[in-house]
Amino acid sequence: MTPSIDIGIPEQDRLAIADGLSRLLADTYTLYLKTHNFHWNVTGPMFNTLHLMFETQYTELAAAVDEIAERIRALGVAAPGSYAQFAQYTSIKEETGIPSAEEMIGQLVKGQEAVARTARSVFPAADKAGDEPTADLLTQRMQTHEKSAWMLRSMIS
Repeated sequence: MTPSIDIGIPEQDRLAIADGLSRLLADTYTLYLKTHNFHWNVTGPMFNTLHLMFETQYTELAAAVDEIAERIRALGVAAPGSYAQFAQYTSIKEETGIPSAEEMIGQLVKGQEAVARTARSVFPAADKAGDEPTADLLTQRMQTHEKSAWMLRSMIS
C-alpha cells in the first residue's frame, strides 16, 4: 500500500503543478537533444566557439532534466520519460536535418525562449498552492534560459 502524500499541497494542486512540470521536462529534454545534436554537427568558422557553447548548454540541460523529474516525483506523480511522452508534451520542434551554424543558433534561441515561457506558465499554479520548492526551481530555470537565449542572440545580428 502506497502511503498518502501530505506535504501541505492538495492533490488537485499537486497534479496541476506536475502536469506543468511535465511540459517543462519535455521542453527541456527536447532542447537538450537538439543542442547535443547541434554540438555534434556544427560546422563553419564558428565551429570551436559553438561546439563549446553548445556543450556547456546541453550539460546544464541534462542536469535540469533530472531536477525537474525529481520534483515531479516529490509531488507524487510519475515523471514522463519516453520519446512518445515528450513528443506529446513539448512545444519545441525537433530538427532532423543539419542546418547552418547561424540557423542552429536561431533555433536554439527559440528553444531557450520556449522553455522560459513554459516555466513561466507553471508559476501561477505553484504560487497558488504555496509550492515554494517548485517556484524556486521555475525561477532558476527562467533565469538560465533567458540568459542562454541572450547569449545565443548576441552571436547573430
